[in-house]
Amino acid sequence: MQRRAYAPAAALVAALLAAVLAACGGSSGGHGGNDDAKTGRTGATAPAGEPGKYRSLPEPCGYVNRDTLRRLLPTGEDESDPEVQKLYRGQAAVTYDTDRRVGCRWKLETPEGTRHLSIDFERVVSYQPGVSDDDRAKELYARQASAAKIPDASASASATPSTAPPSPPASAGTHPQGGAATGSPSAPASPSASGSPSADPRFLPRVLDDLGDDAFIDDKLVTAAAGVHRDIAIVFRSANVLVSIAYDQWTADRQHIPTSEDLQGKAHGLAKELDAGHFGN
Repeated sequence: MQRRAYAPAAALVAALLAAVLAACGGSSGGHGGNDDAKTGRTGATAPAGEPGKYRSLPEPCGYVNRDTLRRLLPTGEDESDPEVQKLYRGQAAVTYDTDRRVGCRWKLETPEGTRHLSIDFERVVSYQPGVSDDDRAKELYARQASAAKIPDASASASATPSTAPPSPPASAGTHPQGGAATGSPSAPASPSASGSPSADPRFLPRVLDDLGDDAFIDDKLVTAAAGVHRDIAIVFRSANVLVSIAYDQWTADRQHIPTSEDLQGKAHGLAKELDAGHFGN
């Protein structure tokens, strides 16, 4: 008779144990291996933002056409030379997640000066509930445009053209053997004339309307004791990917300052090539 008194207690303990095990088993699910899993998916009042168009990025050093590299980094040397081959292969930027950010760098050194080229791709993922990847990329682009003090689209449209600068003539660019262009073909440039982008309103920092969804170009001329260099920066957004291009030319010859027309034209041509490639998938 005493054994029967313990039977209900044993049954209750077994039932509680089964309930605990069932609860643990029901909470063991993961995110399905998605690296871009976002918070807020389960909140009825805070849905996750819409994912972006692009889910991957290209291999950056191989993404630029070799002919384009020849135009931007003219060596004047035989391309079978190991050093030239190394130059055009570029150097990949070190990043922690190549699905989210990649880049490549090139550097050309000649007796006349130095040219640097870099490209950077960032695939933006929003972790803010209710904010899409595209909207987050818009915010980041706007910050960069504001930091560069780029006039807004309406001001740019009323003041200067927002399209690309005209392509430089063949005599002002590279010759068939890839020699570097230095200044204007008709007369040496001077800091007070064509050396400054403000000398020609076509080459002022401005919004570009023929790249991606948003784009701007910046142009700076820097004078130092060792020489002068012109720095061109282009940033554009395509959906949830931000692309940044930095291209500069340094020279010790102050009578042949790198021109805005030459450098902007080449950098803009590269940007259009990258935009047309549609990045990843």
